[in-house]
Amino acid sequence: MRRSLDLVYASALVASAAALVAIAVLVFLQIGGRILDRVLVATGAEALGFQIPSLAEIGGFLFVGAAFLALPATLRAAGHVRVTMLARALPPPLARGLTVVVLAAALGLAAFATWHSAAQVFDSWKFNSVSFGMIRIPLWLPQGAMTAGLGLFALALLDELVTAVTGRDPAFLAAEGARSIDEGGH
Repeated sequence: MRRSLDLVYASALVASAAALVAIAVLVFLQIGGRILDRVLVATGAEALGFQIPSLAEIGGFLFVGAAFLALPATLRAAGHVRVTMLARALPPPLARGLTVVVLAAALGLAAFATWHSAAQVFDSWKFNSVSFGMIRIPLWLPQGAMTAGLGLFALALLDELVTAVTGRDPAFLAAEGARSIDEGGH
């Protein structure tokens, strides 16, 4: 089960990275087209007028997908902002209890966000909602990526909560501990 969950989180992270690469490639092509047009005009040729319609909108949708799909792996790698001063000041049993409470609250919020995001995806699909750009993109596509990221984040939180409740250290605590040792901490 552990390997399957880790594979799911890693796959979402790869999809997130692919979305960022897609943004970079699209922007590079757009800039390259503008540069080529200027060179052509400067040499007396006619500009090609190459452009990617709705680039800003497509880039925004890809960025949303990238941000949300990276949530589970970022949680497990201790990449989310956390305030650990209180937990470190508490005795270990209280710190573990605080971690369980915080994970349970975060899971509740993530589940709530996933539910409402999924409802929005369903509505966008049902009513054929599309973006306003030159390229009409069905809104359920970027909303679906966001919902998938939220759902995987809720799954990762549940995974960490079960780990904490069973007395083991959640992955983010292990990652924080490894990082503090690597940085010369205790």
